Amino acid sequence: MTTPRRRWLPRSLLGRSLLIILIPLVLVQGVVWQVFYRSHLDILSRRLSMAVAGEIGGVVALLDRFPGAADRGWIFRGAWEQSELALRLDPPANFAGDRRRGLVGVVERSFNIAMTERVGLPYTVEWGSDPGPVIVTVQMSDAVLRIEVPRKRLFTLPIYLFVVFLVGSAGLLGAVAVFFMRRQVRGIERLAAAAEAFGRGQDVAPLRPEGATEVRAAAIAFNAMQDRVQRFLRQRTEMLAGVSHDLRTPLTRLRLSLALLPVDPKTEADITDMTADLAEMDRMIGGYLDFVRGVGQEPREPADMVEILSAAARQARRSGAEVEFAADEPLVLSLRPEAMRRAITNLIDNARRHGRRIQLTATRPSAELVAVTVEDDGPGIRTDRREDVFRPFATGAHGGTGLGLTIARDIVRAHGGDISLHDSALGGLCARITLPA
Repeated sequence: MTTPRRRWLPRSLLGRSLLIILIPLVLVQGVVWQVFYRSHLDILSRRLSMAVAGEIGGVVALLDRFPGAADRGWIFRGAWEQSELALRLDPPANFAGDRRRGLVGVVERSFNIAMTERVGLPYTVEWGSDPGPVIVTVQMSDAVLRIEVPRKRLFTLPIYLFVVFLVGSAGLLGAVAVFFMRRQVRGIERLAAAAEAFGRGQDVAPLRPEGATEVRAAAIAFNAMQDRVQRFLRQRTEMLAGVSHDLRTPLTRLRLSLALLPVDPKTEADITDMTADLAEMDRMIGGYLDFVRGVGQEPREPADMVEILSAAARQARRSGAEVEFAADEPLVLSLRPEAMRRAITNLIDNARRHGRRIQLTATRPSAELVAVTVEDDGPGIRTDRREDVFRPFATGAHGGTGLGLTIARDIVRAHGGDISLHDSALGGLCARITLPA
């Protein structure tokens, strides 16, 4: 039983690599915020709040001890010069110590505790906003003391600056990670693209090894594999071409000898049969050579699939086949025209051997796909036997080399497509080619 793929996971290697890097980074930032900053802020806030509340408590005690107007001057002046506290006495007012909440957090909690311990009188706090001062009002027995406390006396590093530092450092590290990870993944992406193109039969230039050691090793191994495959195919083609030449030479001599024999009514039928057998052997050798050669070294070029199909249909009609052809025009693809023409011809020849009527169509089901179908009205093939006919040398009751469908599928797959067999609306078999547009 397979587990369902987690949909939240990125599909690309770059995305997953960045996820592996960024998740621990965010967790570390959270731990730094929770453990270091909050504990550090709590300790400093408590100390700063106790100092400011103690100075306010000292001012209140001096004003209670020296209530005269003449003494207020030196008390106010000393508070400003020594503690940067701006004092003002206002007429008495009735308030029950309402603490206005401009900021809810560590600083406010620490200051409230300090004011309760060091002053012990009803008070209010207006926190305001940076860079304005914090306004503290204390209810005294005969007046209201208004104190302007510089914000720097209660706050250390502003919270938003610390948040900016955390987010900025995380963003910088993330950008660096994206830059270097993209450079590392680029080699893998090139390797995947080259492997896909090589699998489609396209000519691929050797990859330049770059990136991490493992990526470089994979690129070098791909280059070596591509060279070995191409060398093997080239040697196989050359060998079979030589074998074909060596076999066709005696066949040509035999055909020439038969042609030079004197005409004799007693041997004329035998000579005709022998000539047909030689022609069949020559055709079989050609089929084997086509199978080994495959798509050969023919370069890709833009070609109209409709023209290739139309030419194949005309050739089949000249051979006496009943072929109906319909297509969407135009269907220009990057093809090896001769190889694709051979694949279509093989499919039509297979349909001719099994049926009388052939229907050839070409459509574009989507922007990324082109479909070609070759249908006949023959007996068809059982569903469980349809893959068997693509095996080399698999022949049916109508003879043949058993390589036509094999060659056709190899050619189509070399173009990045495939061939599948289905039931035909004509009652026989439908061979369906799909190619990338």
